[in-house]
Amino acid sequence: MCDPEDMTRDPAADRAEDALAPLGPVHARAMFGGHGVFVDDAMVGLLADGVLYLKVDDRTRPRFEAAGLEAFVFAGGRTGPMRMSFHRAPEPLEDWESLRPWAEAALEAASRAREARRRRVRRPPA
Repeated sequence: MCDPEDMTRDPAADRAEDALAPLGPVHARAMFGGHGVFVDDAMVGLLADGVLYLKVDDRTRPRFEAAGLEAFVFAGGRTGPMRMSFHRAPEPLEDWESLRPWAEAALEAASRAREARRRRVRRPPA
């Protein structure tokens, strides 16, 4: 039986998986018309229109902004465009030595976000 995701898989998903493979087990999963890119269970990136955006947080966002790597803006929000916590990955993705510091920063930001979510979930009710 054929996996339905394979039939609609964006070639950019394979490219992103290959580019980020040095971080660990990576997979792209179709979601919201694009793909989420995960290392283990941490979402390190998203693909939209064939472009890879990497996870940022308050610690890493200034580096991405200083390098001119623009934020992903979700246009479909009820309140209008929403700036998301993902910034465009530098090109070319195939140059690991150039991509490495950005990819590692994305993994660190994703890991912090995942841990913060886990702490919120574990907090006992008041």
